[in-house]
Amino acid sequence: MSQPKLLLEHITRPSSLTTKKAPLLLMLHGYGSDENDLFSFANELQDEFFIISAKAPYKLQPHGNAWYAINFDADQGKWSDNDQAKSSRDCIAKFIDQVCKTYPVDSENVTLLGFSQGTILSYAVALSYPEKVNTVIALSGYINEDIISFKPPENYKHLSVYSSHGSADQVIPVTWARKITAQLNDLKIAHKYSEFPVGHGVAPQNFYELKAWLNTFI
Repeated sequence: MSQPKLLLEHITRPSSLTTKKAPLLLMLHGYGSDENDLFSFANELQDEFFIISAKAPYKLQPHGNAWYAINFDADQGKWSDNDQAKSSRDCIAKFIDQVCKTYPVDSENVTLLGFSQGTILSYAVALSYPEKVNTVIALSGYINEDIISFKPPENYKHLSVYSSHGSADQVIPVTWARKITAQLNDLKIAHKYSEFPVGHGVAPQNFYELKAWLNTFI
């Protein structure tokens, strides 16, 4: 159901917990999609999580939304609007604060679950605002260092990351995702990286693995 007016439109699935604040799981969809996309996973995830799925702020034509524009130059080379991406990064960080004041969630137990462009923003938020995030589930994306305000590694010691990618991904090359391990090692961030024999999507075994990984953070 629709919820109070905050910075980002969103839908929610309440937690089963009634005697204490719930861990928050915030979903960030991919380019051209909306808040209903990842929310299809919600009822399959642990009941303890209070799940919020947010809609990206930039509307696309004829439908869908984006966290930032993706444009093509004269040679059909893609480039991202990093200014829009940074604006969305900061908006999501403020949205997390609003959510923690509005809903019965634990501000000390916040998980971001992103897909594709939503993953790129999940990394950007967690690495720019590590005090707001504990856990990242990064599906079919990569780390765009140009939209991150990095902090010294000691600021990341509490972070945990699960990242996965399709080995046949035709949208974001798997070679980009394979750089994540070295990038997170450099920042001393605990993480797990997995590949699955699919394209730009989430295989069933991928979902089962991330769900099992999440058990640690309930």
